[in-house]
Amino acid sequence: MIIPGLVSVTFRHLDVPRVVELVTEAGLSAVEWGGDVHVPSGDVETAELVRAQCASAGISVAGYGSYYRAGASDPSEVDRALRTAVALGAPRVRVWAGTWGSRQITPGKRAEVVSALRLCARAAAEEGVEVALEFHRNTLTDTLESTQRLLAEIDMPNVTSYWQPRGAQDTKEAVDEVRALLPRLPTVHVFSWGAGWGENRLPLGERADLWEAVLPELDDDGVDRYALLEFVPDDHPAAFRRDAGTLLGWLNRLG
Repeated sequence: MIIPGLVSVTFRHLDVPRVVELVTEAGLSAVEWGGDVHVPSGDVETAELVRAQCASAGISVAGYGSYYRAGASDPSEVDRALRTAVALGAPRVRVWAGTWGSRQITPGKRAEVVSALRLCARAAAEEGVEVALEFHRNTLTDTLESTQRLLAEIDMPNVTSYWQPRGAQDTKEAVDEVRALLPRLPTVHVFSWGAGWGENRLPLGERADLWEAVLPELDDDGVDRYALLEFVPDDHPAAFRRDAGTLLGWLNRLG
């Protein structure tokens, strides 16, 4: 089952009650809460309040989007992020695989990132929390090959990877990446971009070719996964409502 939702950083300029309201109005079911604005890392009280607001609205917490960067952030950030994730009721905490791309990083620095991620995963496992790697440029998950290698290097069962498309990405390439990351792929960030890195945000339906090919792959094995909207054009609620309708239409056709 694919559970549709929102990445809260889409609406950094809106408060938590308004984000919850938009999600429920759009007919979506989940939110990944960001650790920069809505649920600051270490702010357990706010995390508990947001958890309660989600429960009251009947929406689930898909994850906690931390900004911990392995090998670069202060190691104490792991504890703060995990305490916040637990208070939020998040099943997973999103982290970043360093600050260097796979082609630029030195072997020694890569080993430091792997070690930091392994320590993070061990701490998370003690709390019953999964660690999900952001699939992103300028990190060790900037390519499929590096992501697969990283997962093997960490070698922890509670470590998974997110996925999101690149600008103007070829549909077959996107499908191949998703297939390769399954079953260790709990969440995809859903948006449509033209060429470049976010400079050309499109209505979600403009990449129907990509998403109508990717979504069935996520639904094929019966495992619950999240499809979370992000980067709507102009960060505008009207664009979000339109894209939510598009996503729900695709999911309804999957049955």
